[in-house]
Parts: sequence; structure tokens; C-alpha cells
Amino acid sequence: MQKKVFQLLVDNTSGVLSRISGLFSRRGYNIESITAGTTSNPAFTRITIVASGDEAILEQIEKQVGKLIDVRKIWELEPDSSVYRELILVKVRASDKDRQPIVSVSDIFRAKIIDVDKDSMIIELTGNQSKIEAFLDLLGSYEILEIARTGIAGLKRGSEGVIYPDSIG
Repeated sequence: MQKKVFQLLVDNTSGVLSRISGLFSRRGYNIESITAGTTSNPAFTRITIVASGDEAILEQIEKQVGKLIDVRKIWELEPDSSVYRELILVKVRASDKDRQPIVSVSDIFRAKIIDVDKDSMIIELTGNQSKIEAFLDLLGSYEILEIARTGIAGLKRGSEGVIYPDSIG
């Protein structure tokens, strides 16, 4: 099994995300993560999908998604020529004696403490998946109460090959 990161430029219409996820569901394809947001032109949405499967399945995914009516363009974000980031919120049980060590670990990773309660803390971290996994590993000795992850967002490096939503017909 391998993973690929696909980026789609789609019409910003109601139900577009449902139609894309429905295709995955009907065909039994696996979505590792999916993120979506409008572009600089509100008529279009940029969707990033991380999918897993063998090479034939991943090629099929790209072809089938590309055929959907709302999809203007689909391409792979290759790891060597792209930047990926993910946001994670982690709620950790934190007694008075645990707070400073948790803050120290957070500082090492440039994470932000965004909420402190009498018995817990919420930490925000943005980074690539290996950074997030390393952070969670170091927090493993504390009780993690909840985790919320956004999934990967990514862009191709440089300005060559930029896809302008207005130029797609």
C-alpha cells in the first residue's frame, strides 16, 4: 500500500464534496484525509485528498475523480516538489506539576498553548506529519484526552505550473 496526495480544483457548488467522497465510497477507495477551502476566486474550491492503495488503484482514483463534472483539474502533489502541512489540536490532562513539562515539550515543537483549564490544556501544532507524530510520541507519557486533526493541506513549490482558477475553462 502506498499513499498519494491529490489536489483538485473544483467548482464551488453545493454537494461537490459529497459527490467526490461518494465516488470513493462506491468504489471502495480509501481516503486517509481530505481538506477543502475556497481559493482566491470564490467560484472555485481547492481540495487536497490523501488516498492509499496500490499503484493501479491510485491511478484509477485519479482518472475517476478527474471525470466528475465539478472537477476542473486534478494533479498529484509529489513529496519532493511540494509542501504539506497539518494542524492538530491536542487536549492533555495537566495537573499543576505536569504543566511546565508539557509547556517545555510544546516550546521545542513551536506549538502554542491555546487553552488552560484547572485540569487540562489544549495545544495547537502545525507541521508535517512526522513532526506531529513525534510531538504526540513525546506527549505519550501524559493522558491525552482528545485529538482533532485537520488532514493535510499542501501546495506545489515555486511559481512554475501554478494553476490559476480563472484560466481553467
